[in-house]
Amino acid sequence: MKTFLFILISFVAVTATLSGLFMLSNPDGAIMQLPQSLLNGTPFRDFQIPGILLTALVGGVNFLAVLYNLQQHRNRYNWAIGGGIMICGWIIVQMILMHSAHWLQFLYLGIGMLIILVAFQLKGKWAA
Repeated sequence: MKTFLFILISFVAVTATLSGLFMLSNPDGAIMQLPQSLLNGTPFRDFQIPGILLTALVGGVNFLAVLYNLQQHRNRYNWAIGGGIMICGWIIVQMILMHSAHWLQFLYLGIGMLIILVAFQLKGKWAA
């Protein structure tokens, strides 16, 4: 279970950070083939602010979770839970703002929920 959690938080940390950096490097969305129309109805005119948030919040918290898991820090599962909450929150807000859903959003929402559940189990909150 520990390895599974590590893989999940590592996956989210790397993909969220890279995606956010791609958005920052090309805020018009072209590098990721993101049409500007995705931002219709949102408070954003380009992908720069979402890129900052994705990199710093989602990627950052999950990278800290990875680091704390590598160090076997006593708060490693709390950071993993935080990382799971960040990706779930990111996806839910994204779906609400965009009024749409893509299969990748459901995948990341599922991964986020798995992170939370596995981290809670390893933390001992739901241990049988």
